[in-house]
Amino acid sequence: MAKFSEVLTIINGKNQSKVENPYGKYPIYGSGGIMGYADDYICEPHTVIIGRKGNINKPIFVETPFWNVDTAFGLCANRDVLLPRYLYYFCEQFDFEKLNTTVTIPSLTKANLLNIEIIVPDMNIQEDIVSQLDKVQSIISLRKQQLLKLDELVKSRFIEMFGDRYTNDRNWESKPLHKCVDFYNGKAHEQVVDENGKYILVTSRCIASDITDYRRTNELLFPLYINDIAMVMSDVPNGRALAKCVLINEDGKYTLNQRICCFRNYSFNAIFFYYLLNRHEYFLKFDDGNAQTNLRKDDLLACNIIIPPIELQEQFAAFVEQVDKSKSEIQKSLEKLETLKKALMQKYFG
Repeated sequence: MAKFSEVLTIINGKNQSKVENPYGKYPIYGSGGIMGYADDYICEPHTVIIGRKGNINKPIFVETPFWNVDTAFGLCANRDVLLPRYLYYFCEQFDFEKLNTTVTIPSLTKANLLNIEIIVPDMNIQEDIVSQLDKVQSIISLRKQQLLKLDELVKSRFIEMFGDRYTNDRNWESKPLHKCVDFYNGKAHEQVVDENGKYILVTSRCIASDITDYRRTNELLFPLYINDIAMVMSDVPNGRALAKCVLINEDGKYTLNQRICCFRNYSFNAIFFYYLLNRHEYFLKFDDGNAQTNLRKDDLLACNIIIPPIELQEQFAAFVEQVDKSKSEIQKSLEKLETLKKALMQKYFG
């Protein structure tokens, strides 16, 4: 067992304004990832990034020289005793939140980091541990890429069958959205969140994550039913989820928050209609550009949308359902791999 102070060096980040260049050779990293490029670097290859502020629990392993900004620390392993990848895997499972020094923006101090204790076995043992974890991580990355490619396949199939939904280059029949749907706004709530609550609270965060990151409540604000489509009407700066949708697949499980709208009682195939609406470029052009990005109801409902023959819509939906079956099998494999990796991390790092 050794302290960080004995086996690594912590490299402070610096303001990047004097070296920033969009055509620069070296990436600029913050705690959340690449922020731009620079003409100079601070950290050598194979350095681990830990957030000083913000994302303090999401280490990044960088294999090239890079510049780190002042909200990110570079952890440079003493390679005589510590493999950089071994350090990275240790950091990946370590709970840095317990070292958080503030109650607002999560923050770490250099002094606290240097006092962290790490098991440092013989280099041959470290190499074996890294080899095993790298193999599992490689397959995990492959499975995630497969899921992304299947998503891209569905998007390509949509364009192949229906053309550009924005310009309607196939000259399909079209109508304003308000003539095709019943529209409802979500309702404000009193922030009564209960992790054991009966309903999933559909917010912009919930929709952005495709209902994987959500809170629960016992308040039935506005009930959602199977085949309802919920869309983000207002979001944080940069419109992280603006105009993104989810298709509801179960009755009595979801309740709609304010700033989210619902489309109901439409004559389209539900799967086709979901893909037609989701992040539609025509909707996004109505973003008012304020700090809180917004879509106005009247602008949204005035948009013309294409109405291809129902037979084509159903063909597309059948294709999506087949792809979803493949995704489900890959997701099961991914979950098993992540469970295996977690078990190995627990075994090696405790």
